Amino acid sequence: MKDYENLRLLAEKAEPLFRQFYKKNRKHLKKMDVRVQELHSEFSERIDCLSCANCCKTLGPAIYDKDIERIAKALKMKPSEVVNSYLKMDEDGDYVFQSMPCPFLMPDNYCSIYESRPKACREYPHTDRKKFEQIYMLTVKNAKTCPIAFEVLSKLIEK
Repeated sequence: MKDYENLRLLAEKAEPLFRQFYKKNRKHLKKMDVRVQELHSEFSERIDCLSCANCCKTLGPAIYDKDIERIAKALKMKPSEVVNSYLKMDEDGDYVFQSMPCPFLMPDNYCSIYESRPKACREYPHTDRKKFEQIYMLTVKNAKTCPIAFEVLSKLIEK
């Protein structure tokens, strides 16, 4: 497996190529969902998220009411206690964690609320979803954090 210690640098270096691919292939991206999902599966099997956990260490996902309810139930707290203890409102009016890394990230990179984690965490890095063209540029951004997103884009632009 590759060493992703310099992932941010690798992704920043590749970003112009990722953007160029998008401009040239924007109309064809709708037909690439199956290919992108295959790449997602391939790299998800190869890359151990627990050895990385960059997303949990650096990204603050938006946390919605259903997420708060699920977390509260898992922690046996009231939703208002979850908000007061772990969340703050960001500039977009969304709840996010008060600080990073995620307060539920344990030293071994496991999530203490894994079964009840927020929807954004469940779906990250989003490379297995339909209508990939809608989130292509988000994936370019995520490639700086997530080896799976980086590899999916790198392989996609190879052709």
